[in-house]
This record gives sequence, C-alpha cells and structure tokens, in this order.
Amino acid sequence: MKSTVSVHLLPALIDPTELTDATVVVIDVLRATSTITAALAAGAAGIIPFAEVAAARQRAAEFPGPVLLGGEREGKRINGFDLGNSPGEYTPEVVQDQTILFTTTNGTRALATCQQASRVWLAGFVNLAAVVSQVDSTPELHILCAGTNEKISQEDMLLAGALTEALSSRSEPFTPGNDSARLAQRAWCSSDTQAGQLEHLLRAGRGGQNLLQLGLEADIAFCATLDRFDVVPSLDPQTGTITRA
Repeated sequence: MKSTVSVHLLPALIDPTELTDATVVVIDVLRATSTITAALAAGAAGIIPFAEVAAARQRAAEFPGPVLLGGEREGKRINGFDLGNSPGEYTPEVVQDQTILFTTTNGTRALATCQQASRVWLAGFVNLAAVVSQVDSTPELHILCAGTNEKISQEDMLLAGALTEALSSRSEPFTPGNDSARLAQRAWCSSDTQAGQLEHLLRAGRGGQNLLQLGLEADIAFCATLDRFDVVPSLDPQTGTITRA
C-alpha cells in the first residue's frame, strides 16, 4: 500500500483526534519552526512550547533549574522575556545547553494540536532536506500549517508543497492524500524559487508583510535560506519537550 501525505492549511481545519497516533510535520516558516530549529542547531538542550504566555511564565517560576523565556506576541518580544522569535537571537553564546520555554502567536498553538500524535517533527525551509530524510515509511503523513492569525499563509503552504513534492519524488513515493496537498504541491512547483526568489515569495505573504512592518527583514532572509541546518526538531507529545531527532 502506498503512503500518503495530507496537508492541513490551518489547525482549525483538522480535528485533533484525526492526529491520534499519527506522524505529523508542523510548519510555521515565519518564524516559530525556523527559530526552534536554529536554537537546537546552536546547542539548546530542549525547547518546551506553550500556547499561552501565562503558562510559560508559571512553568518558569516552578522550573527546578535555570531556563530562558522566548517568544512573541504581535511579532514582538514579550515583556520580561529573555528572547523574542527572531532566529538570529538564538546563538550558541546565548542558548548552548539551555532549556527554553517558548510561546508564539501561531506556531506553538499549532503544536498543541498534536498532543495525541505519536511522532511530531518541525520543518522550515532552513531544514527542508533534513526533514525529508527523516520521514520514513509510514502509511500516512500529516503536514500541519500554523498559518498567521488563524488565516492561511502563503509561506506555510509553499513549504507544505515543497515537502509534498520531495516526498512524491522518492524511490518509494508518497502520494497526495487530500486536495490541500495537491494544491500546495502545485503552488510550490509553479513558483520561481531560483536566485533568491524564495525570499521574495516569503516577503509577499501575510506573515512576511507583518514582519516587514516591524522592521524584521533579516528574519525573512534567515528563514528563506534553504537547508541552512541539518537538524530536525522532534516534539515528544508525552513530555512536551522538543529536542533534536
């Protein structure tokens, strides 16, 4: 039986029970999954995601050792937090061997949808090839896009399409399992991603426009760098911690 890959363009478009015991790839290109990948590549011990700011603060107060608080609301670093959601902030000098409690507007809420999954990986353009290599034979793979403020985002759809296309081109190919996978694949295949055009595409989407308004052009360029890292973040649904796969 052929394996299938199904794309869900927003967390609201899937019942979380459909992900029970499933293998899921979560996408928030701008910026959560890209930033988490950068943090692990820089040597962070682990990242614990939270859907809400208050929950992250409470966990920090109760945590048995030192932790860093990272994340954003409305694209900006949260008051009192150590770090925002810019991947360039997460350098080895700052995060090496550290545990990071992390909350964002879109990405960490998407991760909360996957609590009943068996395996959860995080993808960005920065680790596209590594994620494709990580995916082994599974009857059905789900790709969950975080979107932007509960709306479909161009950058997440493009990465979902890139993953679908790469998995469909393997020697033992996955086949698109729903219309969203087919639409995302066509969007990616029809896009000009050569000679820096990927950054242009990310700037043009909803998430990119939000970052441009905040003066965070450098974040878009960072997140548009293909295969910057050979790292696949893996969320353990039992412990709620993200580490390197």
